[in-house]
Amino acid sequence: MPVSTRIIKRRIKSVKSTRKITKAMELVAASKMRKAVEAAVGTRTYATIARDLMVNLSARARKPHPLLAVRPVKNILMVMVTSNRGLCGGFNVNIIKKSKLVIANPERFAAHEGETPALTSLVVGKKAIAYMRKRDVPLLAAFDKMSDTPSFTDALSLTRIVIDEYEKGAYDTVVLVYTDFVSAIEQKATIRQLLPITQTNVEELLNGTTGGTQNAPLAMSEYLFEPNPEKVLNTVLPRLVETQVYQALLESAASEHSSRMMAMRNASDSARDMIDDLTFTFNQARQAGITRELAEISAGAAALAQ
Repeated sequence: MPVSTRIIKRRIKSVKSTRKITKAMELVAASKMRKAVEAAVGTRTYATIARDLMVNLSARARKPHPLLAVRPVKNILMVMVTSNRGLCGGFNVNIIKKSKLVIANPERFAAHEGETPALTSLVVGKKAIAYMRKRDVPLLAAFDKMSDTPSFTDALSLTRIVIDEYEKGAYDTVVLVYTDFVSAIEQKATIRQLLPITQTNVEELLNGTTGGTQNAPLAMSEYLFEPNPEKVLNTVLPRLVETQVYQALLESAASEHSSRMMAMRNASDSARDMIDDLTFTFNQARQAGITRELAEISAGAAALAQ
């Protein structure tokens, strides 16, 4: 058998082995995705209503709570959520693109033209850590041990840092960069202002477009606080902020697994197509070899017959 066919056979074997790996990774990602999507969708309504409640409280609270305080923006904290592993399509790339928008335009948050607030990052995931090490952005904290299926406990340590830093005035605004899960084939990288509570559309602000506000919150009646507004807000507001961070982690986890499943599915399909092409090439080479051998035998027989 000609050498070329041996090389092709070796190549087919290699691609088949790769396809087995990508298929297994697709199945694992699909299993994790189902659990992550159930968790994200199951808490989404509560998180949305909690955010609406925060917006209403920020507009109606008579005595400003530290988490509702609006200050001139001199220091920005960007919370960036990525994955610990790759092979998940454009999941991390899209988040990095959104973070670049914040890094390149901190002056958009300033109250007065000509001012440029200082930017600090708090990152989740090894991909974000690796990216920030290449950028000239101070790093407040890094979480590289976050589970693939985040629990509320995972969000508490991160949120505690954010709340403490904001309450003591170290940062005047906190921006959350994460991925919203839309469907198994669509995930949307999102920038949201976590603190102070506002309806401002941060992406429109960064892009320099006019007037952006997010969807209006649910209409709610006037609040009656028992025993008093201070005690209620001191208890409720930190829990509501924790809920927003937890929901962002769940959405990102669901998006990561979905993106990885689709990436591995595309890789498996590409491997199958490559195997088909290589098999066709192998058959052509084998047929050409057989034809050549037959021709040599016929020529030898003809020479002996003379």
